[in-house]
Amino acid sequence: MKAAELTSFQRWSILIGASVLLSLAMGMRQSFGLLQPSVIRDVGITSADFSLATALQNIIWGVTQPIVGLMADRYGSRWVMLGGVVIYAAGLVLMMMADSALTFTLGCGVCVGIALSCTASSMTMTATSRTVSPAKRSVAMGAVSAAGSLGLVLASPLAQTLITTSGWQMALVGFLGLAAVMLPSAFFAGRSDKIDIDKADDSERSAGEVVQSALGHSGFMVMAIAFFVCGLQLVFITTHLPNYLAICGLDPSLGASALATIGLFNVLGSYVFGWLGGRYPKQYLLGGIYIVRSLAIAAYFYFPASATTTLVFAAVMGALWLGVIPLVNGLVAQLFGLRYMATLTGIAFLSHQVGSFIGAWGGGMIYDRLGSYDRAWQAAVLIGLIAGTAQMLMNVRPPRRREELAVPATA
Repeated sequence: MKAAELTSFQRWSILIGASVLLSLAMGMRQSFGLLQPSVIRDVGITSADFSLATALQNIIWGVTQPIVGLMADRYGSRWVMLGGVVIYAAGLVLMMMADSALTFTLGCGVCVGIALSCTASSMTMTATSRTVSPAKRSVAMGAVSAAGSLGLVLASPLAQTLITTSGWQMALVGFLGLAAVMLPSAFFAGRSDKIDIDKADDSERSAGEVVQSALGHSGFMVMAIAFFVCGLQLVFITTHLPNYLAICGLDPSLGASALATIGLFNVLGSYVFGWLGGRYPKQYLLGGIYIVRSLAIAAYFYFPASATTTLVFAAVMGALWLGVIPLVNGLVAQLFGLRYMATLTGIAFLSHQVGSFIGAWGGGMIYDRLGSYDRAWQAAVLIGLIAGTAQMLMNVRPPRRREELAVPATA
């Protein structure tokens, strides 16, 4: 079946399924930082232990993403996504039953990390790209990313309310309810497997040849390395902002309000950057996001924190949050087509998750050793400015195929 042959119901069921799946997978994961003070107190682990679990989640997500992407490209994404939901639920149960750092790490780090490879941006953006025409691809990915942002608006207030009224374990029970909603969403999003790839986006080359071409393409490598900074900055904020606010003596509920604000403004930012990506060079938009984020982090942490400055900071960061997803995925499709899109975005995402590992664990280590987050945010700002500049200068010319190189040039 071609994408143009889909009925409106079929198309919308895929897009809505992808949106809900991304929304809940990311919304719960980005709210785990709210659990940190309670888990540290009740389980008896340190901030570094909690940070290590979050860091392992990110690195496992990154390491498994290319493998999961290759499986989806070869065998279809539906069963990959459904399996990911089951693993996500298992991770939440292990976290809820945790009585040591090891058990908590197995749930939060290992299980949720693998589950995110199967349910988050790479899988949902691949499904979205197959479902719409090339002309609408960027704005569609932006719209799905925007809808996916609503999960944080739902998950963080839900978690904070349950933590306050019933304890952090009950918050995870609430998350299990959200995981149940992910199952039908994965089923509907998986209908994209039946859509044929347009000939222009297909490739007769093997996965190995395409991966080798990508790793030898300077623009792809610059984009992947710059993506490292994205992961470092965002996971540092989601993991450590609630603890930073507690250190500053602010109301604990402000952390949930800040995360919800990020999610709310991310709805607008993701759609806008998806729309802009269809009209302006994606590499300039990506580089601009990294630079403005870095300046916002510098301004927020340099001045004393308050409820007002925290919510303004959250709004700015939210507008720049998942807007990178349609841009990065759009650049991969522009350079290499759709055939191995999940595989290639998975490789780029590995770099993102290495940054996430450092942002989560490194932030906790710096705080435990120095008693302050100052060196952590200063490093995030510096490398963000460097990455943003490099991103703007990336090579966006598609690599020449082997058959094109074999054709002799004509006079």
